[in-house]
Amino acid sequence: MNGQPTTKLKQLLQQVPPGFLVDSGWMTRHAISRQSVSGYIKQGWLEPVMPGVYRRPFSLDATSEATVGWKIPLLSAVWLMQHKFHVGGASSLSLRGHVHYLSLGGDFTLYLYGSDIPSWLPKLRTDARVKVKSNALFGDGTTGVENADFDLSTDDDPELVQSPWRWPMPMSSPERAILEMLDEIPKGESFHKVDVTFESLGNLRPRLLTTLLTICRSVKTKRLFFVFADKHNHAWRRHIDMSAIDLGKGDRALTQGGRLHPIYRITIPAELMPTETPYGT
Repeated sequence: MNGQPTTKLKQLLQQVPPGFLVDSGWMTRHAISRQSVSGYIKQGWLEPVMPGVYRRPFSLDATSEATVGWKIPLLSAVWLMQHKFHVGGASSLSLRGHVHYLSLGGDFTLYLYGSDIPSWLPKLRTDARVKVKSNALFGDGTTGVENADFDLSTDDDPELVQSPWRWPMPMSSPERAILEMLDEIPKGESFHKVDVTFESLGNLRPRLLTTLLTICRSVKTKRLFFVFADKHNHAWRRHIDMSAIDLGKGDRALTQGGRLHPIYRITIPAELMPTETPYGT
């Protein structure tokens, strides 16, 4: 090493924006040896983040927020390292402006869904608490997962200013995200938080909702969806085709001390009980 990047490293640096991450698997695919990686680190062209994970150094004017932000690691994993997963649940709804509650302590809770989430990502020290979720709710299908741009305002996302590219992130649509959020009740999400969130979901797409409800594997989640959908009675509710949606049989106990919903046969807090039944059984 003579202090100047090799041709191979120049190509690497062209692919990796300042602050973005690569892992040992990425190095192997690009035929970069461990010895070369060690040399790059000594020269300051790469910096170790944790075992098997490396960062191209931030520019000198990078903010402290940029160095701990969670968005660049996610974009690195998806677009550079080609991992398949998406942001979902309350995280997606929050990023889209539908959830306004902070987690306890003010940290952002980041729900990631998929079977290919890199093992280092939840261990990485960022300004978010990562919760890894499987694809059990919908299987491996990507119905309702969309590539969505982060808010690229420099005030809100200074870490993304470091990137010369504007990569989107695979993220649940509001229709899929609310079902993922409902699936977290009662241990991961509260009835009240979901109730407030539902109030803001006046523009959902009934055809996509019907498709997602048809393939959703959780009877609990589907029954809860209709509890809240009937309560808030947005215009899209009357366009949901229930003929192909399996709501299962029998009563479901969900919350201790709750009351059994007369239509959807699931226990819910008393304040969510209907005053009338506009859609029948």
